[in-house]
Amino acid sequence: MARVGLVLGAGGILGHAFHAGVLAALANATGWDPREAEVVVGTSAGSVVGSLLRAGLSAADHYARFTGGAVSAAGVRLFEQLGPPQPVPPHPGLGWPTMASPATWLSAARRPWATRPGVLLAATLPAGRIPTDGIAVGLRRVYGTGWAARPLWLCAVQLASGERVVFGRDGAPPAALPDAVRASCAIPAYFEPVTICGARYVDGGAWSPTNLDVLAGLGLDLVVVSSPMSMVPGALRVGIDVGPRMLCHWQLVQERMRVRLRGTPVVVIEPGRQVRAAMGLDAMNPRKRRAVAEVAHDAVRRRFERATVRDELAALAG
Repeated sequence: MARVGLVLGAGGILGHAFHAGVLAALANATGWDPREAEVVVGTSAGSVVGSLLRAGLSAADHYARFTGGAVSAAGVRLFEQLGPPQPVPPHPGLGWPTMASPATWLSAARRPWATRPGVLLAATLPAGRIPTDGIAVGLRRVYGTGWAARPLWLCAVQLASGERVVFGRDGAPPAALPDAVRASCAIPAYFEPVTICGARYVDGGAWSPTNLDVLAGLGLDLVVVSSPMSMVPGALRVGIDVGPRMLCHWQLVQERMRVRLRGTPVVVIEPGRQVRAAMGLDAMNPRKRRAVAEVAHDAVRRRFERATVRDELAALAG
């Protein structure tokens, strides 16, 4: 059986919906079950989706929850255990304009070559004030203080050092899975930083929207990336999101090259024109979840109909 890595990127509430549509279309087109991935890498919204996959949620049931479709008996049981989704409180506005972490700038001064602009931005903005507890309520019912049985790597940034931490990987600080998800989802200036083992953490998207490069050199047969925050380069649609999305795309290109140079092919799925239009500019808008999931599913289904893409995904049927 092929050893497939699955990378689920950041993207807020609508990034979660994007993943649901992508994974369902992928499973339908290839017959591959995303729950069988050799390793799942999750960042921010992707950390939630990855945790649900490792808890046993199928791609079909995940998609059905967003679109009102029929859910399997196993899916119903898991959803009952997870409980209803917790609403995100309205943003209270920025607090007193003090930097979230001046120490990050001191670390950057010592090692400027190893510092990411997103990390410096996270350190410079005021700390967020919305608690992250609601993000992990359901996962805490499923996992308690434990971790997934199969490899699940969740990416966050330690504020003081400015370094990426991959929870669940050998050498990472010990953490309960729900707390690692909270840390990975702690959007700077929006959610409160999350303290684990005495250190404060924020969203792993501050380092990279996907953190694909953590899979370089693992000897996988294929890596599949779902990247809500970037865009298909040829699908230009006028909007103020073009610049940030293209920056995310080019970072993804660089990380993809690192993985491919180590011998592993990579298939990347990014929003095209229609998906971007469905998403709009507010990634935290819950009213658009169904539309984004459906449009992403349809776009990916059409893409998989092309022979070249079927060839790329041949390892999934192996």
